[in-house]
Amino acid sequence: MAKAWTAEQLAEESVRLIAWNQHVRGGYTASPLFAHYGYGWLRDGSFTAYSMDLSGRHESAALFHEWVCRIIERKRAQIEDLISRKSRGEYIERRDFLHTRYQLDGRDDADSEWGHFQLDGYGTWLWGLSTHLRMTGHSSIPASFRSAVDAVYAYLEAFWEYTNFDCWEEYSEFVHPATLACIYGGLQAIAELSGSGKTPALCEHIREFLLQHAIHPDGYFVKSLRPLYPEGRVEYEFGLDGVDASLLWLCEPFHVFEPEHPAMQATIERIGADLRTAQGGVRRYAGDSYYGGGEWLLLTAWYGWTAWAQGQWETAEETLGWIVSKADELGRMPEQVPDALVNRSGYEDWVNRWGPPASPLLWSHAMFVILHHHIRKSASQRQAEG
Repeated sequence: MAKAWTAEQLAEESVRLIAWNQHVRGGYTASPLFAHYGYGWLRDGSFTAYSMDLSGRHESAALFHEWVCRIIERKRAQIEDLISRKSRGEYIERRDFLHTRYQLDGRDDADSEWGHFQLDGYGTWLWGLSTHLRMTGHSSIPASFRSAVDAVYAYLEAFWEYTNFDCWEEYSEFVHPATLACIYGGLQAIAELSGSGKTPALCEHIREFLLQHAIHPDGYFVKSLRPLYPEGRVEYEFGLDGVDASLLWLCEPFHVFEPEHPAMQATIERIGADLRTAQGGVRRYAGDSYYGGGEWLLLTAWYGWTAWAQGQWETAEETLGWIVSKADELGRMPEQVPDALVNRSGYEDWVNRWGPPASPLLWSHAMFVILHHHIRKSASQRQAEG
């Protein structure tokens, strides 16, 4: 008989699993048993480090951030060259930009088949580092991180508006609001830690850019934007005009918009209507073909996190319970499950090609830990208040 996990047990098991799958140099393995995910992603890893910080495992988070810092220090000359080439108006090939994932010891990934130019991880790392530093008693950025932070900040300032791969390594020809949320969140977090007391001008510009270009006539933020260049000027049209569950990042944790903002509220509602299944899981986006477009545990956790931010305790608890139900007898959580698929042919095609979906996926475990922490903290506060 399969083990029935409680949320508390699964949170503890998740922390242990994450610790077991952290390289001695600091990188977190995205999925140790899935060959295609045997790398460390800056985006996934930053949220994984955050989950470890919330669990009191600050040494694990510190090791990850030091791993990223060493990578950036090695890339500083490349960043400076890229910015210089942009200032001269030179065309830059995608392969020349920084990578989105690295070998666990920090070396470049030169073997995987996905594209590399992806900005979300670098913004997320700035946010994650800032959060880690605040949680460990720092009121400013230590000198050991300063040059890496400055390099990433400059890189994002220079290239934030460039088309690049979205967080799923897809649609490189578009600009993605979820990616802009990561950039906004990172720059804002660094500014707050630096004590400037001001929202960076670029953050204000990103927010206005989203309000001007990324809101559908029905009131919600769209998945992607396509830049057009008529007569030498730039304009934007909707590239993909549905919602993607990653748009929740505009709310949590990057706070580009509060959940009460009309467009954010409309987006959350649209995600619930279009991407949340009757079983309670959340899909990436309509038309997703990766393993048939199943329900993703980490996105279900994000939906619960956003519900928690709105004070919707029952919905947050429901999502937590759904995730618990998807852990196997060893407490391992997959990337996605096919339970709600009407047609499993696309799923079977991917299984035949790559095997079952990645499991365990550290990002799934991390997001579960994050949601579990916030729910339990709020429950304790409400109980204390009577």
